[in-house]
Amino acid sequence: MKNKVYDNRELSWLKFNERVLEEARDGTVPLLERLLFQSIYSSNLDEFFMVRVGSLYDASLVDDSHKDNKSNMRPSEQLAAIFSRVRELIPVKDDSFKQITKALEREGIFHRSVKSLTKQELEFLEAYYAYEIKPFLTAIIIDKRHPFPFLVNKSLYVAARLSSKTGISLGIIGCSDKFKRVVFLPSQDENVISFVLVEDVISHFADKSFTGYKIEEKTIMRVTRNADIDVDESFDRELDFRQNMSVLINKRKRLCPVRLQISKQISEELIKALCDRLDLSKKQVFCEKSPLDLSYVFSVFDKASEKKNLFFVPQIPQRSCMIDDNVPMIEQIDRRDLFLSYPYESISPFIRLLNEAAKAEDVVSIKMTLYRVAKNSKVVKALCNAAENGKKVVVLVELRARFDEENNIGWSKQLEESGCQVMYGPQGLKVHSKLCLITRSTADGAKYTVQIGTGNYNEKTAGLYTDLCLMTSNKDMAADAEEVFRTLSMGGLVENTKALLVAPLCLQNKVVEMMDNEIAIAKAGGEGYVGAKLNSLTDKVLIDKIIECSQAGVKVELVIRGISCLVAGVKGVTENVHIRSIVGRYLEHARIYIFGSGVRRRVYISSADYMTRNTTRRVEVAAPVLDDEIKSRVLDLFEMELADNVKARVMQPDGIYVRAEANGAVPVDSQKQLFAKAYADAPAVNKAPEKAEPKPQDTVADNVSQKTEKSKKKVSCQGSSPGLSVKIRKKKK
Repeated sequence: MKNKVYDNRELSWLKFNERVLEEARDGTVPLLERLLFQSIYSSNLDEFFMVRVGSLYDASLVDDSHKDNKSNMRPSEQLAAIFSRVRELIPVKDDSFKQITKALEREGIFHRSVKSLTKQELEFLEAYYAYEIKPFLTAIIIDKRHPFPFLVNKSLYVAARLSSKTGISLGIIGCSDKFKRVVFLPSQDENVISFVLVEDVISHFADKSFTGYKIEEKTIMRVTRNADIDVDESFDRELDFRQNMSVLINKRKRLCPVRLQISKQISEELIKALCDRLDLSKKQVFCEKSPLDLSYVFSVFDKASEKKNLFFVPQIPQRSCMIDDNVPMIEQIDRRDLFLSYPYESISPFIRLLNEAAKAEDVVSIKMTLYRVAKNSKVVKALCNAAENGKKVVVLVELRARFDEENNIGWSKQLEESGCQVMYGPQGLKVHSKLCLITRSTADGAKYTVQIGTGNYNEKTAGLYTDLCLMTSNKDMAADAEEVFRTLSMGGLVENTKALLVAPLCLQNKVVEMMDNEIAIAKAGGEGYVGAKLNSLTDKVLIDKIIECSQAGVKVELVIRGISCLVAGVKGVTENVHIRSIVGRYLEHARIYIFGSGVRRRVYISSADYMTRNTTRRVEVAAPVLDDEIKSRVLDLFEMELADNVKARVMQPDGIYVRAEANGAVPVDSQKQLFAKAYADAPAVNKAPEKAEPKPQDTVADNVSQKTEKSKKKVSCQGSSPGLSVKIRKKKK
């Protein structure tokens, strides 16, 4: 009976990405923001294929008999289901893009095909092609003397079937990153923006690259490669860890293809030729009418920056009413716990804490875990300044943060050059915790300031992701934090804690224990309650315990942005479980755990999702919220999301999500409401000007994972890693 309450992880993720695509189809969202969501959907799917599909592909080759412990599907069965569902969503995606494109034309923004150009525009494009593109093109005819070229992951190419007196050949032209992706066409009307994409230009003039041949057919194509590498299995013991990561990054770039996208239907002959060369099956080929790479949207955003109606109204993170700008941060934290809620409140107070600690005479050490940081990181700068000022600075840099490995290698070198002690996570375990410990030497002995967060130490994403930050001088939390850093420096793990929950040994078991307590209370006739705000739910131990809670009469309310391998509302099994997902302007990223009701309610904030990788294969930290005011704020935030009837989707007993309905009630968009509250609560002297207008790329919910910034590299987000690589909006993201 329980099988019907389990959903496959990968298929659940595709449901999440479909919710992102719904935002691109939402007429209440400004047009260019809808185009961004379209881009996020595609960039999320890129990462999904690179990581999850790549992993399943490897598993299908090694042991296809192994079955998923929730859906009972073999790797090959999961791959077949994924390919089928992705293919079903392509027409939806293409139709969405078509609708957005038509609507943008009414606003004076025209995405043109080469065939639609006027004579004057075509003359301009021919000259542009001749001087700016053709001299830098490399066209290859595939034959015995010219082997099939290596196709770079996610790069665009033109493939053509060519005929000549000697027979049929295959030709490839690379649409290299050296070219500007968007070619803006001259216009006499300054309010009109008209452009073509460079791959369309190269395809149109392909005959100029293949002189002496007749082009029988052609298509734009793009390969997605497996990016799933097991760091520990690939470890070369002759190299140090940082050197190993550099080697593996280069190795990943050449892993096998897992997907081929093409821009138009082509003959079976050409498909077979490409599949044979790439070692792909036809089921891994996907034909899409909309552009295969949507990262170009940021160039359009810049060009259209004056068209304010096409963007979200700018919202500026506010100063927290808990923070006094005239009193040193450590002094304030000694008096009481402090709390920040991003992006509604600014990360500036935490940056100020680090900068003050870097200069304070009584501060002897700063210890911190770093997973992802901003491009020009103020956090790293503060740590470097502290080391240069003679503080002992210990930084655990997680080099295995997927797709941020190169960045983190660079940061680790910079930190070392400034005198920081850099260390890496233990073998087989990523350090995903967001933990900072500042130690002072005072007349009364050692004093501690601890910060625990749900999101990365990244000023950029703090304005785009919803996250929580707790700063405290609580002695038990400080002792636990010190133990985390001590064990990490020794290559060990925390086995016992006083206040914090620390994975992999002291989080899952304690969560189960607190759920068991709610079960016992419900069975005794009391009111059992479990609540959680998560990015994903995949841990079968916790899923089964939630099922047990439901069957015992415990009320379970879950706000899960992405994957949920548990199906809510199934009669007799999960009828007391309610699951909803919020996908909106900002990437929902905070994790909150709630156990009990009334005066016995226990509340935690955490870096860990209820995922097996978080609870058993990572170092994660959850912190209890002890201050009554802060606890009330966290609970109010959670209740606001439960009340959302604008951006929330509610899971049905069949596992399908439907939009929450107001049914005559006042519309509640939780993100809008929380921002409005932040504006209202901010001290007048500290209020950020509401009319401030940052660049468009800084105002859109990067529901785009920070990884996007590497995109062309990648526009990810509402998701950041299949779970929403989500990625950040930057000119190049």
